[in-house]
Amino acid sequence: MNTPIPTRFDYPPRPLSQRLGAILWPSFFSACVATMVFFAFVDPLALRDMTFPELPMTRTLGYSVGFFMFWLATAASSAFTWILLRPSSRYNRPLRPE
Repeated sequence: MNTPIPTRFDYPPRPLSQRLGAILWPSFFSACVATMVFFAFVDPLALRDMTFPELPMTRTLGYSVGFFMFWLATAASSAFTWILLRPSSRYNRPLRPE
């Protein structure tokens, strides 16, 4: 007698908040470390003088801009990793029997 094989389904996608959290939270910590290491050796005003000397900027603004640039770079890295690791099927269709 043939027993029916139970149909397995692909898991539904995770909620948007969970996906964003998985990208932004680790990248936030990476940006914190990168900011501390980078600005331990580089003065934001000296960097401004080498790149945009006419731009009015304080050290605090330099640290803030640097942090958000590091955060953007590390978030992009996390997002690209997430895109590359996604399963090929995302639409809850039946999987082939094993």
